[in-house]
Amino acid sequence: MPGFESFTPLTWLWIAAVIAFAGVVHGTLGLGFPTVATPLLALAMDMRSAVILVLIPCIAVTWASILKGPSLKPVLARFWFMPLAMIAGAAAGTRLFVAAPGWPYALLLAGMILVYLNLDRMGLAQWPVAKRHEAAFGVGFAFLAGVFEGTANVAAPPLIVYYMAIGLPVTSLVQGLNICFVVGKTTQFGVMAATGGVLAAQWLVTLPLAVLGTATLLAGIRIRDRVDAVTYRGWLKKFLFAMALVLLAQYGWASLIR
Repeated sequence: MPGFESFTPLTWLWIAAVIAFAGVVHGTLGLGFPTVATPLLALAMDMRSAVILVLIPCIAVTWASILKGPSLKPVLARFWFMPLAMIAGAAAGTRLFVAAPGWPYALLLAGMILVYLNLDRMGLAQWPVAKRHEAAFGVGFAFLAGVFEGTANVAAPPLIVYYMAIGLPVTSLVQGLNICFVVGKTTQFGVMAATGGVLAAQWLVTLPLAVLGTATLLAGIRIRDRVDAVTYRGWLKKFLFAMALVLLAQYGWASLIR
């Protein structure tokens, strides 16, 4: 059970700063809230507490991002199967995390990101086979994203790889990501609330963080509205690389302090 009552004022200040920064990042890129917030919070606490602190704020931020974006109908009509696969993956991943929280999920995810970025460097980031079999690849990558959502609290990399592999436009990519995120996070919350041993009072503690994250998200959205598609895709690749480095550093640090 997370010991939030033992957090010092300085720890809570760090938590608020991380949540605010993660909100700006998510607004700017259309993704990244749990990816940024979870490893940074884990610098000051155990991973389980970090995951629980991020969960409800992430759901709030993702819904706000969806509501501020364009219509969902075209994306849902084309990728309706993605949220369903995310549900299955998130449920499986969360149960796996509850059963084996110490397994190096972050290391596996970092490796996957680096492999993809090397493919991109060689001009192999877009896959004709994925375009021809869009649904089959989508189901597989969405399930994998759900698994990582439930274990490492990071779903973005498999989804980014898939959407960029099929050449999805930026606005559709952002909405597609957030639809999957909100479904995955809601599933993760349901499983954690039912089987994770977290008290209702501990979930309530995270509500002010949800308000803070949503407020800073709006500032990030204004930044995103001012950039072109090429710049945005460049930011995504840099974000993925930074994410891989953070995950590797997090794994290395956790190994040292054991």
